[in-house]
Amino acid sequence: MTTTPPAPQDDLPDRLLAALLGAYEVAAVALGDRLGWYRSLADGGPATAAELAARTDSDARYAREWLEHQAVSGYLDVADVHADPESRRYPLPDAHRAVLVDELDPGHMTPLARFTSAVVRGVPALTQVYRGRRTLSWADLGDEVRDAQAAANRPLFLGPLVDELLPAVPGLDAALSAGGRVADIGCGHGWSAIGIARRWPQARVDGFDVDPPSVARAHQHAEAAGVADRVSFRTDDVAVLVDDPEGPGQLDGAFDLVAAFECVHDLPQPVPVLRAMRRMVRPGGTVLVMDEAVAEEFTVPGSEVERLMYGYSLFCCLPDGRAHEPSVATGTVMRPGTLRTYARAAGFADVEVLPLDNDFFRFYRLVG
Repeated sequence: MTTTPPAPQDDLPDRLLAALLGAYEVAAVALGDRLGWYRSLADGGPATAAELAARTDSDARYAREWLEHQAVSGYLDVADVHADPESRRYPLPDAHRAVLVDELDPGHMTPLARFTSAVVRGVPALTQVYRGRRTLSWADLGDEVRDAQAAANRPLFLGPLVDELLPAVPGLDAALSAGGRVADIGCGHGWSAIGIARRWPQARVDGFDVDPPSVARAHQHAEAAGVADRVSFRTDDVAVLVDDPEGPGQLDGAFDLVAAFECVHDLPQPVPVLRAMRRMVRPGGTVLVMDEAVAEEFTVPGSEVERLMYGYSLFCCLPDGRAHEPSVATGTVMRPGTLRTYARAAGFADVEVLPLDNDFFRFYRLVG
């Protein structure tokens, strides 16, 4: 007599339950950040619901529910779990401050929670996008997504990017220390340009981005950082600008570093932009692309980074890229082979993956 072995237990229900718990936690983190509740607990110390509400001009009953959720989910501590609900005091653990409050810490993650909670609200619109009945661009997503994206990259751009990563690119530190010129393509809110200007006081940086609200914020940030005399921003498409005889200055061969930090995968037409970058760099200069550190090939199952980047692509990057026609529709998951294809079509001889260590980003030097 033979028996059929039992089928393996499908863990999908457990995975979905964990994902649902995580989704609510992400939304609660975004809410607490927007209300200033984490900041209040960090700067003002442990609080009851009434105290937190009074500090932040909010409602005590809602504050209590949020505090209890954060405690049962492990984001906050509670001084006495048996105390009356109105008397319970909730401290923010010291170990959680960097993740939830410290805006310049490399481990700061509340901007990612804000970004995610904002883009998933677009599911009804994306249903129509996916059916080909409308588009959803970066402009449609609005300031909340713009601000969250910029805040997520800010710790990297003002810290490790200029303190560790760019100085490790051969020849770059010497060129910028000697007063080199930098073109920051897709500069967004300007944090990468500002970071470079602060790290290399002799350098000049020109930022380019086609999104006017982002460029307006970049101007404000440069003024506040005290580098506006050496950093400029403009809403120009470099693919068009390099061919404009009346454009602002001669861009051909003008820059020691031409960089595109986390934006090539978003470009509807990356080849013309890369071709412009090739023209803009001086002989012996550096063309650098920083983009997501996805796997070199599609594999199943994927890593956490791979899954995260596909999530961004579904809800933001691919719809934005396809909102402007014609579009190559890259999406967030731009593998090295894809960039190499674009670069060669733009006239580069090859793409070198630089040995710079970062969990989320890969650095490419485009040569020839």
